[in-house]
Amino acid sequence: MRGSVAPELRPVPMLHHLSIAVSDLRKAGTFYDAALGALRYRRVFEDDTAIGYGLVDGEDQLCLKLRPGSAAPGPGFHVAFAAPSRAAVDRFHAQALAVAGTDNGKPGLRPDYGPHYYAAFLIDPDGHAIEAVINHA
Repeated sequence: MRGSVAPELRPVPMLHHLSIAVSDLRKAGTFYDAALGALRYRRVFEDDTAIGYGLVDGEDQLCLKLRPGSAAPGPGFHVAFAAPSRAAVDRFHAQALAVAGTDNGKPGLRPDYGPHYYAAFLIDPDGHAIEAVINHA
């Protein structure tokens, strides 16, 4: 068939999903509902030990896994979530701060990363460093 691409050559996203360990699933869920809800992500599945976030039911891109006694990765590791607008970055920061987030960089332009890089940084209740970013005009 003309124009078809073999399945193994079709582009696919680099990551299928990312899982992070949390010590209190309810508290982490409340935080991520607020933070990710501001970016239009939502719970796409949940059970007693996990909550998945994404856009489509059953297709999580971020999964919170209950692991009592777990620790966040050390300095240098963070997860950056794509934001649809600068206003969404602002909401991400404000809404997460209201539910146990810790400020790690208020919303604003980051000229060191490029002329349009607008981001906000937070620490979640388990110590994970997260960011919301939009990088175009």
